[in-house]
Parts: sequence; C-alpha cells; structure tokens
Amino acid sequence: MARFELKLPKMGESVAEATITSWLKNVGDAIEMDEPVLEIATDKVDSEVPSEVDGKLVEILFEVDDVVKVGQTIAIIETDGDDEGDSENSSDDSNEVEETIVEIGAPAGYAEQATKTAEEQVEKGLDTAGKNDYASTDSFYSPLVKNIAKEENISMEELESISGTGKDARVTKNDILKFVENRKSGKVAQTSKAPESKAAPASHTAAPKQAPKATPVSVNGDDEIIEMTRMGKMIAHHMVASVQTSAHVQSFIECDVTNIWNWRKKNKETFLKREGENLTFTPIFMEAVAQAIKEFPMINISLDGDRVIKRKNINLGMAAALPDGNLIVPVIKNADQLNLVGMAKAVNDLAGRARDGKLKPDDTQGGTYTVTNVGTFGSVMGTPIINQPQVAILALGAIRKVPAVVETPDGDFIGIRMKMFLSHSYDHRVVNGALGGQFVQRVAQLLEGFDPDRSI
Repeated sequence: MARFELKLPKMGESVAEATITSWLKNVGDAIEMDEPVLEIATDKVDSEVPSEVDGKLVEILFEVDDVVKVGQTIAIIETDGDDEGDSENSSDDSNEVEETIVEIGAPAGYAEQATKTAEEQVEKGLDTAGKNDYASTDSFYSPLVKNIAKEENISMEELESISGTGKDARVTKNDILKFVENRKSGKVAQTSKAPESKAAPASHTAAPKQAPKATPVSVNGDDEIIEMTRMGKMIAHHMVASVQTSAHVQSFIECDVTNIWNWRKKNKETFLKREGENLTFTPIFMEAVAQAIKEFPMINISLDGDRVIKRKNINLGMAAALPDGNLIVPVIKNADQLNLVGMAKAVNDLAGRARDGKLKPDDTQGGTYTVTNVGTFGSVMGTPIINQPQVAILALGAIRKVPAVVETPDGDFIGIRMKMFLSHSYDHRVVNGALGGQFVQRVAQLLEGFDPDRSI
C-alpha cells in the first residue's frame, strides 16, 4: 500500500492560507478520486478540497478551525501502488517557513526560535498558539503572528492595538515584528492586561485602536440567541475596521436612465437568444463605471501609510447579497477591457456562482473599486462603507418612474422619466470633494448619454 499526501491546493495568487471548516470524511472512510474530503474557507469564500486519488483516509493532520497554508499536507490517503507521498515536499514546507521568517529582518536570535516553532507545527499539523488566549478574540491572526505574540509575551490588548497593513487590515509578520522592535527600543511600552497602560506609538504600524466598550445586553427567557456565522463575524470586523480607517464622505447625484431602460426593454430578448445570457442593468452600469475610472485614475488607488498606490488594473468588485443574508464581493478583473457582451457574461457568471456557493477564493481577490446595488431591495439611495483597502464605493439606487422637467429646443415640458440616485462614498484622506463629486458626475453623464440606437 502507498501513502498519498493530500495538500491544501493553490487557490489563487493572493490566497496563502485557509481555515478548515468541516471534514466531510472520517478516518477509515473510502474515498474516490475528485470526491470532496473537507470544506475550507478563506476571507469570504467557502469551497471544497477534493481527493486526487482513490483510496482510504488513514490520517487527518488538522482539526476544524485550524488555519492551513497553501501546500501543507492536511491528510494522508492510503492507496494501491507505489508510495505517492513526496518527502521532498515536507522539506520544502520547512524551507518556506524559514525563508519567510528570516527575510523580514527579525530581531537577532529570534528567527531561529521562531523557525523552530513553526517547523514543529508544520510537522505536527497543529497550531498550539491557537489554543491559548489569542483564540478568544473575534479578530483574525495567522498562526505565525500568534506564535510571535506568544514568544514575545505580547498581551491580547497589545496585539489588538497593532494596526495591520495586510488585506482587510490584518496584522502581518512585518507589523508585529515592527511592534516588537519598537517595544524593545522603548518607543512602545510593554503593557499588562490593562489597556490604559498603553504608551503612544512612534509609527502608524503600532497606532492603538480605541475600540468602544460594548453596551451590555440583557436577555430574558423569551429571547432567542443566534450565534453569528464565521462569515458574519468577518464582515462585521471588516466593516468596523473600514469605518475606523477611512474618513468617509458621500456625494449624491440623480441620473436619468430612460434611454437605458427603453433600450434594454427593446433588446433583452434578442440578447438572450444570441448570447445565451440575461441582459440586466448591472453590466451597463459597470461598463460606465470602468470608463469613468479610466478618466479619473486617482479613484483607483489604495493608501499604504503615507504612500498612495495607484492601481494599474481596473478590477471592479460587485457586492452581492447571499441567500443567508451575508454579503460577498466577487471581482470582475480588467473590467475596462470588456465590451457589453463580455461584461454581461462576467456579471452573470459571478452572480450565479455566488448564489450557488461555487465561487473560488481568487474570485473575490484583487478588487480596486466596488459597486453595490442597493436598489435591488427598493432603496432609493445608500451610504455604503468602503471595501478596504480601496478608497471608494458606488451605490446604485432603485430605478423609479418619476415626473421630471424635460428640456427640448421647443421649450420645457413635464414628462415621465426613469431616474435613479448614485451614491458615492470615498476616503477623504486621499479623495477630496472635487474628485469624488466629479467622478460620480461623470458616471451619470455616461449613463445619461447612453446611445439608444446602440447595436448589440
């Protein structure tokens, strides 16, 4: 018999780890090739890991809620034939751990100990730090960050005071090691469990988060207590972190989309027969947003400390509500390079896979600007929260049939028009009112200037 090492597969360039949410098979179960063995979750996407071979599951190396890095062995499957487990892969995992720790400039003498600890966890398939007090927080910290915190005796209050520079404001290895250096040099005072003993940090990476104390909630016997889902907790943390990070400002503009309404009504059946796709308003709006971003590229940026990162690609996030009430934001990559047909196919594909829970982790990564359609639920307008690390988000309000003044060469008259509000939230740290207002005004101009004689 041979032993096959089932590893966490690569799920996109920006995805380095995942959390195990459930095992679909138990030790001793027979497994067929391509049959799902376990379920995993990244920041926002749940997916399954299938078996690459036929065999029997003989060993499970990680438990539910453990965080696993891409390429790590998560289970052993016994198969017929020669040994398929590659011992070289195990050494590669250890080398990768060592390189990751050493290259970031850890304090002298620290890298060796941290590497040893991380290597032991790779071999055992366990996260011992995750079993201590650091596991009690709702914030996400990677196993390596928790290991460093444990080795350096960093309290939970200190860990939560570190401003993360990673995705979704996560604390990275660089962030915590910078905090350690500042603390050892006296720039940041070591604290006890009491939050009020914190010293003012010297750099933005150690800025304390003044989290308000939650108001106690009384519960009586008739109340129902519902535990938040994993995704719900992550969304809540992401939204609070965004409000604490960005100075939100909003601009609103009303837009006449009568031409778009009439054109879609006239062409949607033809479009469906020819392309096999439903023609909704979303791809038309997305096409206008992508064009406006090309004309106002400083909307397509991120802020990293005191540095502005100007994004080369225009990747539009498309906020979508899931059947369970949670929110997910799949991303249309290089949206400015798509025509209307291509945009419609991309929108329908992502929306359909989001509803069916079949999005891949990479489908939600790399967004540079987000659009959310609050009008789906009848809202006339909204004030959306920026999707970090982006600096702006556009909300599309409900399309309404309203009386309006229509200007013609022969004079003004009252007519029935299809109108909607565009609500633009932007980060006033880097986007001023002029840029934020001009951008949403340009989106409205592109929509109002839609050619009703446009060919599909």
